[in-house]
Amino acid sequence: MTTENPGQNPTGGPAGQPKMPPFHPEWAHHSKPKIRALRGFAAQVGDQQALGLADAKQITDRIVITAPAMQVVLPLMNGERSVDQICAEVGRGLTPEIMGQFVVQLDESGLLFGPKFDEIMTKMKTEFDSSPILPPATTATFVDALVMQEVAKEMNLPAKPPEDQAEAQKLQRQVQERAAALPEARKDEIGGTKLREIFDAWIDKALENADKPSFDQLPKGLVAPHIDYARGWINYASVWGRMRVTDRPDRIVVLGTNHFGDSTGVCGCDKGYRTVLGTCELDEKLLATLKEKLGAANTELLFQNRYDHEREHSVELQIPWIQHCVGRDEAGNFPKVFAALVHDPAVNNGESYDGKGLALQPFVDALRATLSSLPGKTLVVSSADLSHVGPAFGDQQGPAGDTPEAAEFRNKTFAHDKEMLEIFRTVRPDDLVASMAWQQNPTRWCSTGNLVAAMKTVQPERVEMLNYSAAVDNSGAGMVSSISAAMF
Repeated sequence: MTTENPGQNPTGGPAGQPKMPPFHPEWAHHSKPKIRALRGFAAQVGDQQALGLADAKQITDRIVITAPAMQVVLPLMNGERSVDQICAEVGRGLTPEIMGQFVVQLDESGLLFGPKFDEIMTKMKTEFDSSPILPPATTATFVDALVMQEVAKEMNLPAKPPEDQAEAQKLQRQVQERAAALPEARKDEIGGTKLREIFDAWIDKALENADKPSFDQLPKGLVAPHIDYARGWINYASVWGRMRVTDRPDRIVVLGTNHFGDSTGVCGCDKGYRTVLGTCELDEKLLATLKEKLGAANTELLFQNRYDHEREHSVELQIPWIQHCVGRDEAGNFPKVFAALVHDPAVNNGESYDGKGLALQPFVDALRATLSSLPGKTLVVSSADLSHVGPAFGDQQGPAGDTPEAAEFRNKTFAHDKEMLEIFRTVRPDDLVASMAWQQNPTRWCSTGNLVAAMKTVQPERVEMLNYSAAVDNSGAGMVSSISAAMF
């Protein structure tokens, strides 16, 4: 992690931090710096407020922490202005020396276009292409937290952390060190056991009053959220819990949302997925048939940005539920999978955003033809979140609290969700796209694409709505809604 001390200067490193290399004005990417897509977040350095900067595309996990005043500099770092020009435009005591340090910090963290970022990107692509299986990312973080909870319990630490911050941090370090020292096999054993336990507890809670706690037959498709488990567990459990005793699919197609990647159209994944529970291998037969149905040109479009799947959570979050609730066949294998990320068809009437990616309809046509030609049963999963509202997503009004304004804001979101979900429930995918386009997606549904693609692929006779929920984050700055549903 790269950090700076805003009390010293906007980019000066505190004691104990590694010394940064020098600024090189003769290097083109230093003299006219161009930042990559960044995500800003509030940070704290001692008792001072700071600004954190991270990779919006999650290609690198390094961050830079700087003074909040530096946010005015970022829009000027577009590769067209020199460091001296940026300092002259900003003023406010910003010197070329301070600006140069900031450029180096961003460069070293891979947040600036240049050789360092090219190196990071090349390494990521090489690692991605070196294995037929994607390792866990988001789910690994969740499992690591479960392992640490168990380690803390084994150490007989109090469930509630001490009020003294220094003491609490000391105990946390001890837990982290103890967990890190465990053999990988032991960590996987603990993590897998605890994950299954928490899934079962969530399923029991979600379905305790359900009239039908299981499906009578294998659905053609499911809708489950891709919000984090802590906020979305009831919808994950409501739909996946009903899969535990139904017919087993021979393969599962997971359609997700592309949150961070470069693809402007549908983006396919040519890999299987591993979690702490095991591995779902890629359905090679499905992939080969899909390529045949798409043709060479569209196949190239489908996989040209396959690296977008490296850190995309919307598919990965479904895999442990598949493994836990669908389970292994008689040979001991989990269902084979195929995954794709679907763009928003309301933006450009189903075409890719820039006309250079794979459009929705050719993908759906090829996928339908593929599934109809394969033996056995296929389950299609729409991994979908709906509205994203609140200051965290650009709104002035927040969703939390009991004020009339907050209540009205929430109710408007719920009303819009209800209107759009009725279109979905009555199986009108083209109307959903048209309505979202006409209204310009006012509550920022992020998964219209995979909902529509799933509907068009399986062409259900009916949709069974299981549950709707909306969760506010801990800060109260954002609310995300989601559903659980089944298509028959």
